[in-house]
Amino acid sequence: MREQEITSGLESLEQRDHWEYLVMTVAPRDSVSEARRRVVEHAEYGKWELQRTVLYRGGARRYWLRRRIIRVRSTLDVRA
Repeated sequence: MREQEITSGLESLEQRDHWEYLVMTVAPRDSVSEARRRVVEHAEYGKWELQRTVLYRGGARRYWLRRRIIRVRSTLDVRA
């Protein structure tokens, strides 16, 4: 099982529409229950949501998970 994290950086999108993507590729020899457990863990603890699932002809599976990038702005007054 392989995981690859991708951050969307398209300049045409506004800042509020930025997403982080996690692509999980599961080999045909890996169990479906193990893949499901990994997706559930990411969703529950990492705040990821399942966006897309693809089952390929050879038995490989690919899951796209996404979460919104939250930018935190400082509320401290930096004027001295």
